[in-house]
Amino acid sequence: MATVLVAEDDPAILDLLAFTLESSGHEVVPCVNGTAALEAAQQRSPDVVVLDVAMPQMSGLEVCRALRRDGSTARLPVILLTARARWLDVSAGFDAGADDYLVKPFSPLELLRRIDALLAHAPGERPPSSAPVG
Repeated sequence: MATVLVAEDDPAILDLLAFTLESSGHEVVPCVNGTAALEAAQQRSPDVVVLDVAMPQMSGLEVCRALRRDGSTARLPVILLTARARWLDVSAGFDAGADDYLVKPFSPLELLRRIDALLAHAPGERPPSSAPVG
C-alpha cells in the first residue's frame, strides 16, 4: 500500500501506530524524534508523514515547516498527532503546513481513514478529470 513515516517519542503510541498501519498493509518508517523524522523523510520519500507535535530535538511543527521548505518533501501529506486540542494549537499546526490534525486520544481507525483520504488526494494520485462530451 503506502509508506508511512511515523514520528512519535512515546514508545507505546509508536508501537500502536506501527501495528495499526502494518495490519492495514502499510509499510512503517518509525522515528523517535523530530530530527530522525526529517532525515528519514528526505531519504525514504514516504507517501504520508504522521508527526507528534511534542518531540525531542525538533517538534512536529518544526519538522513540518522544514518539510514544506524543502522542494523534495514540500508536497508530502502531513498529519499532526497531538494532545494539544486548543484552537490556537490547531491553527498553529495548519499554519506550519499540516494537511490534517488529529487529537490524542485518537481512534486508530480514524487515523487510517485520514491517511486514506490524504493518499486519495495526493499529487499524482488523482484520476484525470473527464472532458465534457458534446
